[in-house]
Amino acid sequence: MVEVLDLLTLGGTATMKLTRGQFINGGLIASAAGALSLGALGARWQARRPPVYPGRMVGASRDLGHLLRQAELPHASNELYTRVVVVGGGVAGLGAARRLFKAGVNDILLLDLEEGLGGNSRGGANEVSAYPLGAHYVPILTQEARAVRRLFEELGVIVGADARGQPIYDEYMLGFEPKERLLRFGRWQEGMVPAIGATPEDEAQYRRFFALMNELKERRGSDGRRLFAIPIDESSVDPVWRELDLMTMASWMDSQGFTSQLLRWYVNYACRDDYGTTYNETSAWAGVHYFASRNGRSANAESDDVVTWPQGNGWLVERMAAPLGSCIRTRWLTTQVVTSDTEVNLYVWDANERVMRLIRAEAAVLATPRFVTSRLLPETAKDAGAFSYAPWVVANITVDRMPEGNGAALSWDNVAFDGRTLGYVVATNQQLDAKPLSTVLTAYWPLSHATPADARQEALGRNLDEWQHLFADDLISIHPELSGHIRSIDVCIWGHAMIRPVPGFIWGDARKRAQQPLGRVAFAHSDLSGISIFEEAYTRGVHAAEHILTLLEVDHESEL
Repeated sequence: MVEVLDLLTLGGTATMKLTRGQFINGGLIASAAGALSLGALGARWQARRPPVYPGRMVGASRDLGHLLRQAELPHASNELYTRVVVVGGGVAGLGAARRLFKAGVNDILLLDLEEGLGGNSRGGANEVSAYPLGAHYVPILTQEARAVRRLFEELGVIVGADARGQPIYDEYMLGFEPKERLLRFGRWQEGMVPAIGATPEDEAQYRRFFALMNELKERRGSDGRRLFAIPIDESSVDPVWRELDLMTMASWMDSQGFTSQLLRWYVNYACRDDYGTTYNETSAWAGVHYFASRNGRSANAESDDVVTWPQGNGWLVERMAAPLGSCIRTRWLTTQVVTSDTEVNLYVWDANERVMRLIRAEAAVLATPRFVTSRLLPETAKDAGAFSYAPWVVANITVDRMPEGNGAALSWDNVAFDGRTLGYVVATNQQLDAKPLSTVLTAYWPLSHATPADARQEALGRNLDEWQHLFADDLISIHPELSGHIRSIDVCIWGHAMIRPVPGFIWGDARKRAQQPLGRVAFAHSDLSGISIFEEAYTRGVHAAEHILTLLEVDHESEL
């Protein structure tokens, strides 16, 4: 979470040095140029031509997933029996399967239509480095994130506690310095809040805004709960604060007199960073939550620190999946779920052997986004339209020369204020070796310039060559020294990367109803929280698994 750390002097003017400690699910920087349509930005790529850069297009298995839309599918040719089926191998599904396994329910199947698990937390690798394909860090945990703390202790992310009970994080997993820098007027500065060119009025509004956010971090409602918590449903129910969900973050800033264009740029950036949505379309409750929820405590880290790995949250995915072994089935597409009082029947297309299977189970967890769940189980379709998803594009750019720049040194997270695309993180930042000669730069682009449906069609309508050139041109405009030093560009399109917390959704009825189990089926996905972050997804998985354990009358102690 961003906090005022100290003051520095730029050109004789006292300005604030602040760092952004929350960089969830990949962040890119909004600017006036970023509001342009991709159609305008990429017009010169209308003519098709072979890729100039080596690379590949990766991402969700769109063709396989779209089989769900077919009216006719083959009949099941064989049957399988298992105690519990978990559909969806993202963080929520892995969390559910792991919790069931720990409780002794080993007769389970974890199904995913992709070749690898993790959803938008997957990672990749090449000869230079591992790298993220989506989410790439987790901030220092809040007190309310009890299930995730237990996971981190089991995986060795948290290695102990001090005399006060504050967690001690593995030093090699805490993000190395320097963490962030921002390019403005041709000069790099430390931190993400614009200091270069800030006026005294901008600085005064920075101080007032962050003082308010820091106060809200600690404030509690009449029910004793923090106003803004993670997991989100641990937050206070006081209606005066929940009413913020009915307005946009931009409107709330208007009402509070936050008129600084630099501050508003930063808040808009934060909303695109966490939610893939501009502050003109983000719930004010969600916008404030970004800043006021992170109050993590640690014996050896600041509250705005993060844990991260070269492959991003793929490191966590790999270790959550490891104990599940033979329970995992990839490229298995669930096409229909039928529940009764005694069992759940799942019809599954096995794309490996090209056969339809019927799985009979005592219970199931659907760890799928709501737009998929509504197709699998039509009884859930009523509120599906309330769930809106932001598309993203992620590029992993391998270079044989390290980026440079005037001013602040190369950081983990590097952002250009007026960049057309919106910055990159350095996959080799956590390396302990001597300064590398090559690296992978992971660039993120939330497509918030248009409606999600239109942006999704634009994204999918571009080929690899077009996307490679859009990302390469942007990188070279920031770093001319990298011209001729790009060795490959892999592009990942996430058509439904994350849930959008639009006004009225987080505390609306649709989200509340979607959380309720249906017969012998429980639901788990970060979209049930209204924001797409690791802590929410994992906690949803544990919550669904513990509901199933209770249904099956399996003794267990809650981890929530």
